[in-house]
Amino acid sequence: MKKLLVAAVAVPALMLAAAPAALAGGKDNVGCGLGTQVFGSKMNNSLVFQVLAATTNGISANQTFGISTGTLGCDKPSTVASNERLNEYVQGNMDLLARDIAMGKGETLDALAELMGVQAGSQSLFNLTLQANFAQIFPSEGVQSAHVIDAIVRVTQG
Repeated sequence: MKKLLVAAVAVPALMLAAAPAALAGGKDNVGCGLGTQVFGSKMNNSLVFQVLAATTNGISANQTFGISTGTLGCDKPSTVASNERLNEYVQGNMDLLARDIAMGKGETLDALAELMGVQAGSQSLFNLTLQANFAQIFPSEGVQSAHVIDAIVRVTQG
């Protein structure tokens, strides 16, 4: 009985706590998820339905699943899978990749460019950029693959 009373007090309190966020604007307040799918068309200009949708999304903890799979009204990032593949590839080919980047050409460098989505017309510029920044990408013999990836992204995109 005590648990039921606590739940009866806690749920409305949580809904009231979420109310200011729900007042901030329209449907995008809630984000994607099960609650958005269930209460979708009813949420516009309705504090109650926005709070219900946000609460449903929070309680069911489904937004991560929706984002990962591109379901429940969520957009799936196109780079999730390639990031995993890129991490595995770089980690497994550090020595060959270092050699190819130093030379500015090679099979492992071509595969890296493909995993990173480099267009065929930009491949030579990509290779030259990495070659010119070799010391930043591979600053020491014991460099970790995460540093290599971060450095490659930094020198090619920024």
